[in-house]
Amino acid sequence: MDKRAFFFLNDSLLLPAELSDSQISEGLPLELSKEFDAPDIFEIPGIDEPLSMITGVSVSPQAEIPSTWRAIPVRRILAIFGGINDGETRRIVRACHIAQWRRDSLYCGTCGTKNNDVPSQAQRICPKCGRLEFPRICPAVIVIITGDDNRILLAHNKRFKTGIYSLISGFNEAGETLEETAVREIREEVNIEVKDIVYIKSQSWPFPNSLMLGFSARYSSGTIKPDGEEIEDARWFAKDNLPELPSEGSLSRYLINEWLNGNFK
Repeated sequence: MDKRAFFFLNDSLLLPAELSDSQISEGLPLELSKEFDAPDIFEIPGIDEPLSMITGVSVSPQAEIPSTWRAIPVRRILAIFGGINDGETRRIVRACHIAQWRRDSLYCGTCGTKNNDVPSQAQRICPKCGRLEFPRICPAVIVIITGDDNRILLAHNKRFKTGIYSLISGFNEAGETLEETAVREIREEVNIEVKDIVYIKSQSWPFPNSLMLGFSARYSSGTIKPDGEEIEDARWFAKDNLPELPSEGSLSRYLINEWLNGNFK
């Protein structure tokens, strides 16, 4: 059987135009990498099966993409397959994260020497000072906030497409616990206080290098006031008047679906 690989351009998967999106979960023949100029080809151990290897092909953002190929955002692939952290998407997400990290770790962060690969590992080592580089993972919280009358708080971020509302999220700061991050982000972005913070589920989110940690929380006090910098609008929504929601396959949609199924009060 021909060796298979996932082909990436930034955080999109590349595939020949004649193939449908759903045909890429197992990768493409590695020999197709010859169609691209000096691609970065790498192998890394899998997660579910540590002895198996994942092969990736990272195409330079400056490379000319053949007209017979197209780019599919990995976010869309997650929505196609649905669910989070499942077998079909786990390998794609891992390969996408590593492909982007490899572009950012070409040189040693201590002395500036070009790094060497550690064979068959998600590691790089500086041949001069010996510094090891590992994939960067940035923890971020995302919180479903429930209030009175079985409603949830949803917000429209300036970065979202028009009409889409999602949950409050933000990156963990140095010295903070994840629960403290949740309290701070909610206070900063929508001006309310919460209580009863409970961890629910996590998701690797390689856009570019996040680990999303999902929590539930109960409204405690305060009046909603969007910060105007990130959040343009925020309000309470009941099950029968929901706005357009994030796509399936994201942790935000998972948490909202759990609430719709009656798992948060």
